[in-house]
Amino acid sequence: MWPIIAIAAIVLFVVSIPVTSVLTKNRITKSAHAKIGNAEADARKIIDDALKEAEAKKRESLLEIKEESIRSKNELDKEIKERRAEMQRNERRIQQKEENIDRKTEAIERKETSLAAKEENLAKQKEAIAKLNEERIQELERISGLTSEQAKEHLLSIVQDEVKLEEAKLIKDMEQRAKEESDKKAREYIVTAIQKCAADHVSETTVSVVQLPNDEMKGRIIGREGRNIRTIETLTGVDLIIDDTPEAVILSGFDPIRREVARIALEKLVVDGRIHPARIEEMVEKAQKEVETMIKEEGEAALLEVGVHGIHPELVRLLGKMRFRTSFGQNALKHSIEVAQLSGLLAAEIGLDVRIAKRAGLLHDIGKAVDHEMEGSHIQLGVELCKKYKESAVVINAVEAHHGDVEPQSLIAVIVQAADAISAARPGARRDTLETYTTRLKQLEDISNSFKGVDKSFAIQAGREVRVMVVPEAVTDADMVILARDIAKKIEDEMEYPGMVKVNVIRESRVTDYAK
Repeated sequence: MWPIIAIAAIVLFVVSIPVTSVLTKNRITKSAHAKIGNAEADARKIIDDALKEAEAKKRESLLEIKEESIRSKNELDKEIKERRAEMQRNERRIQQKEENIDRKTEAIERKETSLAAKEENLAKQKEAIAKLNEERIQELERISGLTSEQAKEHLLSIVQDEVKLEEAKLIKDMEQRAKEESDKKAREYIVTAIQKCAADHVSETTVSVVQLPNDEMKGRIIGREGRNIRTIETLTGVDLIIDDTPEAVILSGFDPIRREVARIALEKLVVDGRIHPARIEEMVEKAQKEVETMIKEEGEAALLEVGVHGIHPELVRLLGKMRFRTSFGQNALKHSIEVAQLSGLLAAEIGLDVRIAKRAGLLHDIGKAVDHEMEGSHIQLGVELCKKYKESAVVINAVEAHHGDVEPQSLIAVIVQAADAISAARPGARRDTLETYTTRLKQLEDISNSFKGVDKSFAIQAGREVRVMVVPEAVTDADMVILARDIAKKIEDEMEYPGMVKVNVIRESRVTDYAK
């Protein structure tokens, strides 16, 4: 019994499992269908909302596009109207210019026609004048009994004498005006003292050499496409010569201060190793400050060495600049110090004021500090500087008279003259040899003697003056003015010399008689 009941229960359990599964699946399916239906409804609603929103945005975009297009059209229409108005104005201006050109062309044509008629008339008049002139010459020859060539020679001789006299008067007037305008006289008649030296001397005093650690440094100094070397030359005003010289660069320039700035800056750049335009500018600025400080220190050291005090700071700076100035190879500052010491010694020997003598000796060549920059001889410039900075009249006269250009007004001035000559003539002080000196004096006399009417000439004051004696019967007073100018001009053209040369033409007439 129990087995049957168990079997029936098992069968019933087995049968109930599929039935339960089918019923459960049906419930799940119904629930899924219900959810899908709700989801589809929500999706349709979202799609409808999106479509409505897209439609609204589309309408808004279309409205904005229409407004923008209308605005652009209005702006374009406005611009077109403005351009049309401008074109119309240009057309009117062009039309007016064309009308003006037409009127000018007509006027030019009328003038050309008139000129052609005038030229034809002038040609006829020239023919008539030439014919009348020929007849006049024939009549003059008949009346005078001279040919035209003979009359021309006679007339030229008369005119030549008159012109020579007028020329002499004109030259005197010009010299008088030039004396009133000293700067013009300096440019036209005076050769300023700017170191006219021999070629070998010039090459030595216008170049500096900077040593390099190796030849590769030359390429870095030149820089890409030469930008570094151009920057150095532009900032310093000095030419850099980079050639086959091993491990060296040559600096060339007539201004010794600029050359010293370039040398210091280049040496700093070589040591630093960073060479580019910005660094070059920085180093040049530092070098300029160093040189300026060096100039000031050199001037103060010169004052201490000589024992002179109370000189204006600007004159002290100018004395320092003379450290870089040479004359015939002699350093200008050392020469000035030497002249000051000699002047003091000479003044002490004859019982004069040693302090004033040293001061005048130290400042006697102060004009050489600026004669490269300003017009005039170093004497004129020195006098102007001493007057500007309130030096005494004794010092000013000593500066003005130390080459004999004016008469010394005190014994101090005479002492400075002597000290200057001693310092320059000291053996080894200057590069001017005896042979060169005598050659220059002989050349001065030869140039003077080459002119007609000159009897003899003498070069004096170490070649700073040439005295020319003329034959009184051959050279008149008017001729003397022209002769002096011609000699000075030839000396300027053919000779090289320091300072300036004074040409002194002397005409002397003597009458001799005897009392018996």
